[in-house]
Amino acid sequence: MAQPASRTPEIHAVRPSPPLDARIADFLAQRRIAVTGVSAKRSTTGNVIYRKLKSAGYQVFAVNPTISTFEGEVCYPDLRSIPGGVDGVVVVNRPAVTEVIARQCVEAGVPRIWMHQSLIRAGTSVSEEAVGFCREHGITVIPGACPMMYVRGADFGHRCMRWMLRVTGGLPA
Repeated sequence: MAQPASRTPEIHAVRPSPPLDARIADFLAQRRIAVTGVSAKRSTTGNVIYRKLKSAGYQVFAVNPTISTFEGEVCYPDLRSIPGGVDGVVVVNRPAVTEVIARQCVEAGVPRIWMHQSLIRAGTSVSEEAVGFCREHGITVIPGACPMMYVRGADFGHRCMRWMLRVTGGLPA
């Protein structure tokens, strides 16, 4: 009697992540970066990161499905709507929204995602589900920290935070 075919679920090999410093250097070497979580109604961390990246010479794209413009520029409803795509996205949203954005990265072919996390963990965009999803789909992920600690021209406060988190082991893996 023939044995039935195995119904073992397909397992995708997840490649190991490069070291954090390499992922950060690769992310910041890109020129076209989207920032989610910008807001026209109030000052947000997303707004600050958008401005900092723009002042550092990046071509930055605002993403928020509820507004059509941000600081005089087009604001896109999702990553797929950005003409020519982007090289990376900084996510500054609640973790549940990060999961949606991670799926958009796959659909839009975005190869890098940085999930922002403030010094206090209450201000985080990191979603463990989204981190796993990104890794399973070959997206380079930085699950935590703030790009403003690393971008050219980082202010003294952010440089101090980077040093403190490195010394205390508080940077993401």
